[in-house]
Amino acid sequence: MKILKANAGSLTNFEVLDFLRSRGAKVDPMGCLGVVAASECKAYEYLLKTPACNQTRESIYEFVKRSEDFRLADADKLNVINWRPSSAADAYAMIEECGRRFNRNERGETCDEDEWVQEFLDMVKEVLPPPPPKAEVEGEAVEEAEAGAEAMQE
Repeated sequence: MKILKANAGSLTNFEVLDFLRSRGAKVDPMGCLGVVAASECKAYEYLLKTPACNQTRESIYEFVKRSEDFRLADADKLNVINWRPSSAADAYAMIEECGRRFNRNERGETCDEDEWVQEFLDMVKEVLPPPPPKAEVEGEAVEEAEAGAEAMQE
């Protein structure tokens, strides 16, 4: 393997999960032996429990396109894609200086910050698929997510 461009940028959790799937990562470490490293299987298992397991390239492209009106930095977009905020508290925790950025609209006019944050969250909920449900038993969530991942590949 030849590295074409070292440190070309950050990867979303979806891109890492997609790469691990393409390499043959499985939740069962015994099923991975020889194909991928044990650490890759652990990373794969973890990512199946994040919003990345339900995302598609199209949903991420759509989010990036529609988020331009909100003046987000690349790091903020990455956080939102990886963690999919569902409340204003989540948005304020993920987006640097959220209050300062969201108190003016795209024309520079002062607007209601809470309204703007809610509009942003509505767009996120519309574009990015919901995260996997929290299962009572951890193993159930992993099995459900892996079954969904296999269905997406077919």
